[in-house]
Amino acid sequence: MSRQIISVPNAPKMPFSPAIKTGQYLFVSGQAGFYNPKTGQEVKGIEAQTKQTLENIKEVLEAGDSSLTDVVKVTVFLRNADDFGKMNEVYADFFPKDYPARSTVMVGLALPQMLIEMECIAYCISG
Repeated sequence: MSRQIISVPNAPKMPFSPAIKTGQYLFVSGQAGFYNPKTGQEVKGIEAQTKQTLENIKEVLEAGDSSLTDVVKVTVFLRNADDFGKMNEVYADFFPKDYPARSTVMVGLALPQMLIEMECIAYCISG
C-alpha cells in the first residue's frame, strides 16, 4: 500500500506531515488553533481556537481531496475541562449531523497558549 504526504501552504515547519493518505484513509495530524496560519495573528479563547483548529483541519482534508463529511474519527485534546461545553458548541457547527466517532481527553498541551488540539481520520471513497 502506498502513502502520500499531504501538505498545505503556511503549515509550520515541524518534524511531521500535516496528513498522510494511505489507501482510502486520510490521517490528519494534530492541529491547533492558537494562531491563524494565513495572518500570523494569535487566536485567543476556546471558541476562537476551536474554530481555527477546525478550519485548519478542513484545509488539510481538502488538500487530501477529502472533507469534513468524510471524517470518521476525531480526537480532541483540551487543556481545561471547563472548556468542554464551549468547544462542543463550535464543533457542532462544523459537524451538524452524522457526527464522527470522537474521544475528548484533558491534557497538558505542548505550548502554554494552546487551549485545544484535534486530530482526525477520514475515509475517502475515491482512495
